[in-house]
Amino acid sequence: MPYSPLLIKPMKEELTSIGFKDLLTAAEVDAAMREADTGVTLVAVNSVTGAAAGMARPGVRIALEGDGKHPDRLLTVFDDQDLEATSQMRSYFPDIPPSHPSFALFKDGEIVYFIPRHRIEGRDALQVAAELTAAFEEHCP
Repeated sequence: MPYSPLLIKPMKEELTSIGFKDLLTAAEVDAAMREADTGVTLVAVNSVTGAAAGMARPGVRIALEGDGKHPDRLLTVFDDQDLEATSQMRSYFPDIPPSHPSFALFKDGEIVYFIPRHRIEGRDALQVAAELTAAFEEHCP
């Protein structure tokens, strides 16, 4: 069941304020993923969980602040809120069980790296940032 938009607004803004495009519908997801056929795209599956608040969102912010390589585009869906968009996004990585929060890195339309919730929980934001940064260094031009 979706949350109050007022409750999740600041959680969404943590990502949109650093350049993530918030996808709300299946059509928006498909359009964004068509653009992801070239270059590198990072998808954040956002959520209301403590792991999202304390590790995932701060970790990705830190990773994107660095001077190193970065994805060409940043996309996000909000699990348990934008149900249609989240379901459609997950169809782009069907062999990976649903996980929120999580990060999926696509290169030229193919998934090349995935960080599920169990690799976010129990870590701090700097550790999440380090893993994302390493993935960017490996897969971004």
